[in-house]
Amino acid sequence: MTDTATPMTDKRFATEAQRWSAVQARDPAADDRFVYAVRTTGVYCRPSCAARLARHENVSFHATPADAEAAGFRPCRRCRPDEEPRAKRQAALVAQACRTIEAAEEMPDLDELARAAGVSRFHFHRMFKSIVGLTPRAYAAAHRAERVRSGLAQAGTVTEAIYDAGFNSNGRFYADAGKILGMRPSDYRSSGRGRQIRFAVAQCSLGAILVAASDTGICAISLGDDPDHLVRELQDRFSRAELTGGDAEFEAWVAQVIRFVEMPRLGLDLPLDVQGTAFQQRVWQALREIPPGSTASYAEIAARIGAPQAVRAVAGACAANTLAVAVPCHRVVRADGALSGYRWGVARKRSLLDRETAA
Repeated sequence: MTDTATPMTDKRFATEAQRWSAVQARDPAADDRFVYAVRTTGVYCRPSCAARLARHENVSFHATPADAEAAGFRPCRRCRPDEEPRAKRQAALVAQACRTIEAAEEMPDLDELARAAGVSRFHFHRMFKSIVGLTPRAYAAAHRAERVRSGLAQAGTVTEAIYDAGFNSNGRFYADAGKILGMRPSDYRSSGRGRQIRFAVAQCSLGAILVAASDTGICAISLGDDPDHLVRELQDRFSRAELTGGDAEFEAWVAQVIRFVEMPRLGLDLPLDVQGTAFQQRVWQALREIPPGSTASYAEIAARIGAPQAVRAVAGACAANTLAVAVPCHRVVRADGALSGYRWGVARKRSLLDRETAA
């Protein structure tokens, strides 16, 4: 059993034994690395194909479908190895649905989105949420929130910004304004003037930690060496808000955040005020779905949200995260597993990963 001239360079599947093990395990990670052909049937398959397993001595491995066909094999009708993998096809359908939602003035009907994707309403809803991390309606709300935040800074009036963002009535917008903006529209328009942000600075095993909260929830968790620098960053971010020290209730929140930093597997049961663009929200939701002790690459996160080409944008969203640990951007690593940049220092990133792995 010999390979074709095209090398299969992925070290996980470099040898015939490794490739055969992937076929036995029906490993989807191997699907875009090679195909296997069965001499007795004349068919070639993806490694993850659910068809009955062939005998090893009847199997040959090929780097690409074209190589297998050049050797005289035809594609399996079950796994369709000559087409894009199912995950990529689904990601493309969801990406198109996202563009449709973003271009629409009102949330498109779910049945229309499903028909455009060629699947049932139920399957589309499940597929969209599994890839984006949000339901179609939640994604539309996040996108409109982004348009409102942008519009409030540019439009002549709050009303103009509301209608430009796709809300067909003031009442509908104001009912959800707190969730969308984390404050009243007039406060947001004035860069937080009159808004109260409670904050406190403490010490944890990673150095200084600043925790801040709006009326909506925790809006900042920062780590560093210089407490004064953390406070200045908060002041710059909320330049027109009223920054005040926390009361006893807020001090309990700070203690809970520190406990979460020290023992991440305990979880953090506090409301979060997560503000960002629709794309950032998708990335941050995907980060929150990475279990403690696990990591994912920037490319994997991009694929999970249905934007496989947006690896740099994913990295940018990670860098824009202002909620250390609560939105676990420290669990994102380079494709080779090496640690990359981290807003609060690579050494802290390594420490967080080490304690999660050891827990």
